[in-house]
Amino acid sequence: MPEQDFTLNDLVTAVRLSRKYSQLSRSLIERIAIHELGKHKDLKTTTKAVRTRLHRLAGAFLQDKIDYAHWLDKFRVISEEDYQKHTDLCLQMMRAHASTKERLPFLEHFFTTTLKTIAPIRSVLDLACGLNPLAIPFMPLATDAVYQACDVVEPMINFLQNWLTLRKINGTAYVLDLLEEIPQYKSHVTFILKTLPILDQVEPSFSSQLLDKIASEHILISYPSRSLGGRSKGMEQTYTEHFNQLVSSRNFQIQRFDFSNEIAFLLSR
Repeated sequence: MPEQDFTLNDLVTAVRLSRKYSQLSRSLIERIAIHELGKHKDLKTTTKAVRTRLHRLAGAFLQDKIDYAHWLDKFRVISEEDYQKHTDLCLQMMRAHASTKERLPFLEHFFTTTLKTIAPIRSVLDLACGLNPLAIPFMPLATDAVYQACDVVEPMINFLQNWLTLRKINGTAYVLDLLEEIPQYKSHVTFILKTLPILDQVEPSFSSQLLDKIASEHILISYPSRSLGGRSKGMEQTYTEHFNQLVSSRNFQIQRFDFSNEIAFLLSR
């Protein structure tokens, strides 16, 4: 093991000097930093290794800098009654997150199709949500539905909480590292959209732990079937096998849905 002349705190501080990675929760950065500590010869190399792993977890989906205050101001000037302007602005902003951007061509179809048999949705728990809560106008939610969303990107979560409040949506957005804590909220449906393969990179078999602890009636799981660059690379087969293995010993009713770059499964107890 290489000798090192820096501490865990030094490493976390160095990682957070990046504008992109300073957005992520400290607990997540510390978790990855602990994994890399002692594997490399110096602070610079170790910092690069931590950032590489964080990029695979969350950074690949984020722009370096999103002016959340600016976006919130844009929403503020739209009247509550102007549904079209509001939804148009939601669509514009969802382009700032790679995961939601990929879903835009079939966004409304995605939620109406996958949730049709259980609509109207009374409550949602959106795990590793990204900017997905901005798709609420396109979801078949009950008028009094409750929406809870969590993610590790702190300024994004602050924006989403302000947006929920501004639009008078009965919901809460909060910072949470799923690898540290799994919410026990008994929602009508839990969303885990394109997240399981990423979490399993950090803790193998975490998908199985997560599925066992979710208390919802239904779980909507999705996987990417193409890379961010648009290549398939056998992803559909790989993730279908991953899903089949995950649910093989569990008693769920399962519906599958195929989209142009995403496959989804609705699990019902």
